[in-house]
Amino acid sequence: MDRRTTNPREVVAGLLDDARLLAACADRDMGTLFRLLNHRGVSTRRLASAVDITQGRLYDYMNGKSRVEKLVLFEQIADALHIPGHLLGLARRKWEAATAEPQPQHIHVQPEGGDVNAMNAFRAADRQTGGGRLYQAVVQHLSTHVAPRLVAADGGPHVFAAAASLTEMAGWMAHDSGQDDLAKRHFTRALLLARASGDLPLAAHVAASNSHLALQVGDATQAVHWAQSGLALVGRGPRIPALAARLHTMHARALAAASQSNSAYHALEHAQGALVMQADDEHPWLSPFDKASLASESALILRDLEQHEQALSHAENAVRLREERRTRSLALSRITLAGIHIHRRGLDAAIHVGNDLLNTNLTLGSVRVVRQLDSLRNLFEPHRAHPPVRQYLERFDDARRARMLLLADIIPPGGGIPK
Repeated sequence: MDRRTTNPREVVAGLLDDARLLAACADRDMGTLFRLLNHRGVSTRRLASAVDITQGRLYDYMNGKSRVEKLVLFEQIADALHIPGHLLGLARRKWEAATAEPQPQHIHVQPEGGDVNAMNAFRAADRQTGGGRLYQAVVQHLSTHVAPRLVAADGGPHVFAAAASLTEMAGWMAHDSGQDDLAKRHFTRALLLARASGDLPLAAHVAASNSHLALQVGDATQAVHWAQSGLALVGRGPRIPALAARLHTMHARALAAASQSNSAYHALEHAQGALVMQADDEHPWLSPFDKASLASESALILRDLEQHEQALSHAENAVRLREERRTRSLALSRITLAGIHIHRRGLDAAIHVGNDLLNTNLTLGSVRVVRQLDSLRNLFEPHRAHPPVRQYLERFDDARRARMLLLADIIPPGGGIPK
């Protein structure tokens, strides 16, 4: 390869809109970053020399035997490879002052045929890095690559469906960033776009998201309404079991929040039955809803119904079934599991799960996770007299301070997160 293609800084510059590089940086996974650069033609010798480490140490990072942990080394890598500081949770680097203000990153795709690929790339990165770090990228992609085609002469149902799906995704990322009012506006627009596309399953999918959001802001009545609206749309379209299961599950959660126990149990049974049915067809725009998702939601439903023994079984299944790369989902499932252990007075078991939570990626850009971690801490607090709990809370508080420092770029002062 020529010098141009193997210069580390130039290779990095060409990847700053690549979802894999963005995910690796947000996860502070330097091993993945180094492998990506190596696959693009940068030799391990040149990489090691550029970041001033031995090749042996570089191989350890690339093979997953160790991870970069020290702040000074992250700064060293950022400066050597010209990775903008905000991508690694660092302050703006001195060399950045000499360059143009960085523009919001977006994934480059071809029109129409690439819309699903773009959505899947954003979705994969979001699961690991959180919505706080990708929201602007999705909005930029919508503005640049999708919106102009909505008014073009050849704009058709596919374009409206793509706009609906990506707008709904932006809503989830806003919600994950703690901006629920903004999320609601995105979901409202996504539903209008889905209806304009004529895609009933997609409209039902957005209704499920509206139900979730209503539940998160404490409006169980609206959550029931949106779930029922989505189920009505599902009944008019092709059979998609995962979508039906998701809507029945949201219905059950809303009913449980409204203390309608019998109806909540029935809705949960419908969800369990729907998920095992055969689908008529695959749908490109819908988020997956699988056994791990159902187990996670079932744990929350049964917890709200104060059926803690049943909830525990589902919560354990959710953690067992969830893939490690689904960083945010796994963290949320572990938070639920630890909380259920506390409700059952299983403090040592709760601490065991809580220790796993302390190892969750500190740079995960999710205000939602931070808030739920704080709620879990509040459940532990009344048991502080128990020495292991007291020791755990001290470790928790140390980890929280480190987390807030690393998330300062997406959680500004006064951002709704207590100190």
